[in-house]
This record gives sequence, C-alpha cells and structure tokens, in this order.
Amino acid sequence: MIIKQLLEPRSIAVIGASENTVKPGGKVIANLINGHFKGKLYGVNKHPIHIAGVEHIQQVEQLPPVDLAIISIPANNCLHVVTQLLNKGTKAFIIFSAGFAESDSEGKALEAQIAKAVDEAGGTMIGPNCIGVINNYYKAVFTLPVPEFDPRGCELISSSGATAVFIMEAGMAAGLRFSNIYSIGNGGQTSAEDLLEHMDQNHQDDSPPIKLLYLESINNPFKFMKHAASLVRKGCKIAAIKSGYSEAGQRAASSHTGALATSDILIRALFKKSGVVYCSSRDELIYLGCIFQTKHLNGPNLAIITHAGGSAVMLTDTLTSGGLKVPRLANEDTQKLLSKLNPGSSVSNPIDFLATGTGEQLSAIIDYCENEKEVDGMIVVFGSPGLLTSVSDVYMRIHQKIEGCNKPIYPVLPSLINAKSEIEEFLSKHHVNFPDEVTLGKALPFAYFSPQPTFGMTHLVPMETATIRSLVSQLDNGYLDPLQTRELLMAAGIQMVETIVCYSLETLLAASEKMNYPMVLKAVGPVHKTESGGVLLNLQSKEQLAAGYEKLLSKREVIAVQLQEMIDGEELFCGAVRQGQFGHLVLCGLGGIFLEVINDVANGLAPLNDEEAHEMIHSLKAYKIIKGYRNRPGVNEHVFADVIKRVASLVHLAPEIAELDVNPLKGNGARLIAVDARIRIEK
Repeated sequence: MIIKQLLEPRSIAVIGASENTVKPGGKVIANLINGHFKGKLYGVNKHPIHIAGVEHIQQVEQLPPVDLAIISIPANNCLHVVTQLLNKGTKAFIIFSAGFAESDSEGKALEAQIAKAVDEAGGTMIGPNCIGVINNYYKAVFTLPVPEFDPRGCELISSSGATAVFIMEAGMAAGLRFSNIYSIGNGGQTSAEDLLEHMDQNHQDDSPPIKLLYLESINNPFKFMKHAASLVRKGCKIAAIKSGYSEAGQRAASSHTGALATSDILIRALFKKSGVVYCSSRDELIYLGCIFQTKHLNGPNLAIITHAGGSAVMLTDTLTSGGLKVPRLANEDTQKLLSKLNPGSSVSNPIDFLATGTGEQLSAIIDYCENEKEVDGMIVVFGSPGLLTSVSDVYMRIHQKIEGCNKPIYPVLPSLINAKSEIEEFLSKHHVNFPDEVTLGKALPFAYFSPQPTFGMTHLVPMETATIRSLVSQLDNGYLDPLQTRELLMAAGIQMVETIVCYSLETLLAASEKMNYPMVLKAVGPVHKTESGGVLLNLQSKEQLAAGYEKLLSKREVIAVQLQEMIDGEELFCGAVRQGQFGHLVLCGLGGIFLEVINDVANGLAPLNDEEAHEMIHSLKAYKIIKGYRNRPGVNEHVFADVIKRVASLVHLAPEIAELDVNPLKGNGARLIAVDARIRIEK
C-alpha cells in the first residue's frame, strides 16, 4: 500500500543527517532544499549540524511526529529507529542503508522484521539499499542528476539505484523527461508490483502515460500482469528490463519443455501477456521512452531523410529486419522534389540530399513526406560535418516541422561534440534525440509492434473437467504410465493414438491382431526413449514385433513395451512446464528430433486464447512447413491451435502437472494426433 505520507509529506526527518554533501545524509538534504521542499525539514544527528532551513535534532526520541523518515544509518540500528518512529506516528520510510537481504541471511531476517513492523502499522517503506524517491513534492535522493519534474514525463521504477542514475543521466542527454522516480532497492516491503498497483488504481487522464522499469525480481507475477495490463489498456506505454535470468535458465530438466523454458523466455512471455515491451539494455529502454514521447506512428512505412549515406544504409537494414518498411518512392511528386535538390541527390528512399544539403531543402523533403500517403513517419539524420558552419538553422527547421506535422519525426542528431550547443538548444524545446541510428532502428519496431495485453481475456477450453480432476487427485507424484497419460489427454480433448502396454511377448502378439501394420514399439521405463534407442519404427510383421520386443527388453530400465499403429504426417510439439508463481509456460514448435536440434519454439503463459495460440504458430520459423510446402499437405493450423489451447487449459485446471510433453503430434490436413506424451505430477 502506497500511503499519502510517502507521496506528499508535510514534514521530513533525515536520520543520519550531515553537513557533508559527500555523505548520503548530507546530499539528500541538499537535494531536498534545492528541490524546494515546502514542508518542515529535520536533521537528526548527535553532532551539531548547521544548515539553513533544517532544524537540528540530536536524538530520534526528541523528534516531533513527522510524515516521512529518510534513514541513512548502519543497518543494525535501523530496526530500533523504525520502531521508535512508528511509535511516534511516522508511517512512511525511505531507507538508504545497505547491509540487508543483499548481504546475508542475517540481513535478510532484519529486513523482514522491519518490513513486518511497517506493515502492521499500515505504513509504506521504500528500500532498503536504495537511492530514494523523486516526485513533484520532494527530491529525496542522495545522487545526481535530479531531473526537473515533468507531469507528462516518464515514471521510472528501478531495483538498482545506480542503474536508475545511469538511466536518468543518459535519458536526460537524449531529451527524455521524467516525472515520478522510485528506486526500490531490495523491495523489502514495497515492490514494483505494488507501485504499478498504485499507478493503476490512481490513474487519471493527466497521469504520466509512460512507465520505464528496471527489475531484478518479480515476486508476484499475477499482480504484475493485472496492473500492467490494466495500465496499458488505459493508454499507458510500459517498457521494461528484467535482469538476472541466465543462471536459472541453465537448470537441468527431464523434459524437452523444461529444458527449453529458460527464465528469459518466461519473462518475455509474462511481459507479452501484460502488454509490456521487453528491453535488453538501458539504451533500448531509453530509446523506447523517447519514442513514446513522440507522436504515434500509425503505419509501418518510414521515410529516411539524410545527408549521410552510411547511416541510411544501416538504418534501413535494421528497420526492415525488425519488420518495418522503407518503401521505394517513385511518382510525379518525387521528381518535383528531386528538382529542388542538389545534383546527385536521391529521393527513392532513403532520401539522400547530400552533405551540401540545406535547411530549405530539408523542409521541402519533410513537406513532401507529410503529404505522401506511402509514408507514415520520418527519420531525419543530420549531423555536423565538422566544418565551421552551424547546423542551428537546420535544427530550428526540424523543430518547426516536428511541431507542425501530423506524422512523427524522429531526429537522429549524432554530432554530440561538433553540434553540442545546437543539440542542447534543440532539446530545450522539449524534443528528443536518437544519436545512434541503429539503436533507433531496433527500438522503433519494438514500439510499433508493442504487444496488446491478453491477461484476463482467456477462458478455459471446454473439456471433461470432472474426469481430469478425479484422475489427477488419485495420482501419485512422478511420471504417469502410458495409459494414464493417454486417459488424461483424451479427457482434455487431445486425441492420442491407441496404446497397448505389453509386459509379455504373448500379450504383444495378441494385441497386434487388433491393429494395422506398420506398427511401432516403444520402451516403457527410460525418460528419453529415442536417445536410449527405445523406439522401433515401421515394423511390418509378427516376426519383426517379436525381435523388437526382445531387443527392447534387453535394455537397461525397460520394464515393458508400448504397441501403437504407425502414424504418418508432419511432426509437431506442444508442452508445458510449471514455473512457480508464474504458472505454466506453454511451448510449441516442430516435433520429433527437430525440437532440440532447430530450437524453433514459441511460448505463452497459460491459459491461452485463440489469438495467442495462432500468434505462437505464426511466429515459428517453421510456419511454412505447418502451412504445407512442395505438394506436402501440412497441418491444419486451427487444429494445432486447438491442441495448444487445450494443453494450456489442462495445466491451468490441473496445476499439479509439473511438466507435460506431447511430442510428437503427427498429422496432415485436418488430422492431428498425439503419438507420444509424457506427464509428470508434482503435488
């Protein structure tokens, strides 16, 4: 819960205050004063401090009641101080101090005690191990820079104080504007999810529309998705970095699905379902924020306007690789435009008006693009060639066109030294700058193809719910046997080839009388049948079945064999793996041995709706194989999507399923049937 005393305090006490601005307790006071905090300000230190506008208090016991306490003292003293302040009625805390959960188990326990005390008092704590909070009422950070508050600027939530500083520094240099900034540190009591909840519940038409997140943990995925998706549906744009996924992504897993379900894939699926744009670096995050602060791009077609040919080539390559278009422009108006430019210029797109191009020519080009129906937005690359001539006139024209055009204009002004003063003047007019054209080329597709949130828009597929719950409730932990697996999948509406488990040769030969050749024998016992040589295909006679039976039973761990008719068709895969509080991650792709060799999989968080399932299929590199190629019929996409939705619904209905593999699914045309499957229960 984010209380008013944290957001709009009438009084602030700095515990560990100092006259020395090199210390956190001194720098935060300087920032509060320079930020024009209008309330009462106290500095608590046993030694005298003399700072104009700050009332010195020697001991916490001597403090009058205050709304907000900023604590910058050793960690082992924090619990006692917080308890004293709570008894005085203080309910809002920002704890700079380090030495808590990030250090050791003792620090973690101490942090939990403080959080519990604040919780029980109905208070709010930011930190510990953070740099503080910036909003329109106060600047409670001990770092620089302190951005000027812009009510329509970006809200920033960061798990790392240093990263927040880096984002502010680079963002301000690019013209990015900021509103509320929260450095949450360890998130001992207040997490990023709590702040998103507050932003969602208090969203108004004039609320900051852009949220930038740097996260090192997501403790409540459901809460994150709920409020992020709600904010996006209210018109907000959210971009985020989630770090710290590599180690978890290397864990061993017994199923194909578990091995493929790395933490990075999980976070991407979570962000996608929430409508959050995934970023992998600070530069991408800052560029996304700058793009969100420009006019909306209503189509994929971009005109590149430049006097630097190399930049245009790199930018074109990057944009088109990301799915946007740089259409060729060739019509009567294009020729009229060319006549206004210097000899050697090109207007086919990219529009290159050479290093000798003028501001007047640039204006003519932008006017042409503004009225050209094949152009949805413009990127203007214009730097200084290093000569004495100023680019002020050109940048003034770009400013005027940004203000006057309906289509977005993205300025790439790369001369950060040669045109330093001109760029600063340009940015002072509330514009942004993208100094690196390739980073812009990567970020623009992310912004244009921003995912639409699907959280809360999914219904479970109709299936035999009572049968499924009855089966699962009776099962023990571990892998199901083949018949249990088939029964569970059939109850979910997923067709599976008839399977007979044979513990003797006589049973096998008798069962074969009821099936058609060719047949398949599979070992019962080993986890990975193919890798252990436990699958024998295309058996055409009883003699081959008998020989196959003896061969499989001679292998280690094999206790029986499965008998199935051999099914033809393309091999596909669908599986799911439980990921703690995130629920189940569902994956699909080509099946059989190609699954791990090609590693072409799509994913989504269960449950999934029809649109999500089809989008997963379309995103596969192997989509052409699914559609059919070279007179091969392919697989009915709608049937495959139905299987994906059923797997997602099954694991959501039966969360005891830890891992599920349906591999391969075989089919052509409208028929798709599971040939092999494995399900592990973990209650």
